[in-house]
Amino acid sequence: MRVGMIGTGAISHMHARAYRNIGYELTVCTDIYEPAGRKFADQHGVEFVRTYEEVCRHPKVDYVDVCTFPDFRLEPVRICAETRKHIQVQKPIATNLATAREMIDTARKGGILLGVVSQHRFDDASLFLSKALAAGRLGKLLQCDCYVKWYRSAEYYSRPIKGSWKTEGGGALINQAIHQIDILRWLAGPIAELFGAWQLGALHKIESEDVVNAVVQYKSGSTGVIQAATAFWPGYTEHTELHGTKGTAVISGDKLTTWDVANDSGEPAPLSKEVASGASDPMAISVAPFERQFRDFGDAITNGRKPLVTGEEGYQALEVVDAVYRSCRSGQKVVL
Repeated sequence: MRVGMIGTGAISHMHARAYRNIGYELTVCTDIYEPAGRKFADQHGVEFVRTYEEVCRHPKVDYVDVCTFPDFRLEPVRICAETRKHIQVQKPIATNLATAREMIDTARKGGILLGVVSQHRFDDASLFLSKALAAGRLGKLLQCDCYVKWYRSAEYYSRPIKGSWKTEGGGALINQAIHQIDILRWLAGPIAELFGAWQLGALHKIESEDVVNAVVQYKSGSTGVIQAATAFWPGYTEHTELHGTKGTAVISGDKLTTWDVANDSGEPAPLSKEVASGASDPMAISVAPFERQFRDFGDAITNGRKPLVTGEEGYQALEVVDAVYRSCRSGQKVVL
């Protein structure tokens, strides 16, 4: 696979490492801040171009990787649909559902694949749980929660666009906890209704939430709690907890740290205590799940199938975020 990159901020370097490790060729990049884009190009040995249009039309690109802020997604999707180049965007899929839906429709009409980077789907822990739940090893799910009690410094939020509704779509929920929401949605199934409460700028000088909570009821009948924050110093490892009639599983960071299941049989659980988490450092995460997701996207292109994390999957995670925000604003329960 030959990849063109739009946006050369912090996460793009993680993507570049992953591409190098799996043998994909990063061929071209761009950034609206040209010095940063040229520095990235020199560092990774790729061509720099001045506009995203050039990346989307580049003859040496099989798919485009969008690593910008989430308010810039639809524009490259439109051009990629014209040029028949597949496209993958960093989470969240967009800042709002209308844009996300237009992205999905545009990609479908253009006959291209649209993927959303949700690398925790490819952790050993979540891959194991997906199979184990399908096999009924936890029994009927009763309670499914995620707790993302992280910390970000004042410096992290020093740029006005950070934590803004327009550019980032919100705060801790859409930018930090969306990975865990995606995992919950994937493993526990659709949410029927929820009620949310937030604190806007509780610690940081931002317009959106740095503390938010939601109580949820899934369509299966199980219940749950979603907590997200970037205000809790020094930052604590995130947890996703699944409690069923036969036992409990807990993912801490990127590892399965608890598997307490009565009379269990089957593939041994990949238990580990050595976890990687972005609790206080956004880059303190493993590159391996990115490698797995990028391989999956390349294989989907090669073999004409859907990737594991499609635009629709990204939409479903954003739908939960949007519902929490609507509930927080209205003070009312939201039915999805």
